[in-house]
Amino acid sequence: MQLHLDTRDVEALGRIVSAGVAVVACTGRPYPGAVPWVKRLGLEGPIVCYQGAEVRTLEGGVLLDHGVPHAIAMEVVRYARERDLHVQAYVEDRLIIERDRPEAHRYAQHAGMELHLVDDLDKAMGPTTPKLVIVAAPEKLEELLPDVRQRWAGKLNAATSTPDYLEFTSVESDKASALRFVSERLGISQSKVAAVGDGRNDTSMIAWAGLGIAVEGSPQEVIAVADRTIPGPGHGGIQQLADALLK
Repeated sequence: MQLHLDTRDVEALGRIVSAGVAVVACTGRPYPGAVPWVKRLGLEGPIVCYQGAEVRTLEGGVLLDHGVPHAIAMEVVRYARERDLHVQAYVEDRLIIERDRPEAHRYAQHAGMELHLVDDLDKAMGPTTPKLVIVAAPEKLEELLPDVRQRWAGKLNAATSTPDYLEFTSVESDKASALRFVSERLGISQSKVAAVGDGRNDTSMIAWAGLGIAVEGSPQEVIAVADRTIPGPGHGGIQQLADALLK
């Protein structure tokens, strides 16, 4: 969250890549917000982005695209409007908002993206959007999460990525389905895939992988599906992962 990469983590990841392991960034970040980190980590792609709604090449090519249909997206927008919550969508890799609020600027700074203020998300969004995000205080999102999961069961996936981001994607798109797509494309079996994460949006991916790894301090539902845990950024977790994978 401090937008800092520990050099020891970067070196350990480089050790994994050098050993011939295919390393894929699986992130909730939009494609433009993911690319700088993928490059800093020395990865070549593909990139799972927008919570698994898209799989992109490093150059921007679209390999997989499962967006939220407009009508359902607007249900989420109206839900947020009725509760005076900040909500945002995306069109052609642009972050769009209809109200200029502090939450939008906080997200844009963290994601490394420019804000685009529109008159009406209904008119600006397009036929689909990769995802929608409600940004609010963590305690508010914890209150909302059971309700939105029940309300859009079978229509949308809803999960927090960080404690103050509640993210919605199409029911057919999450990190597990995107990682399955990438694995099949690379010819790597499920049993040979390790997935690591620390947010609720990582739960499906960690559960699906042959080796599921949660970062210490993750929500309990994430830890519950993992085979093991590792320390967080800057505390030796990636070194432990490298040791485990490269025995």
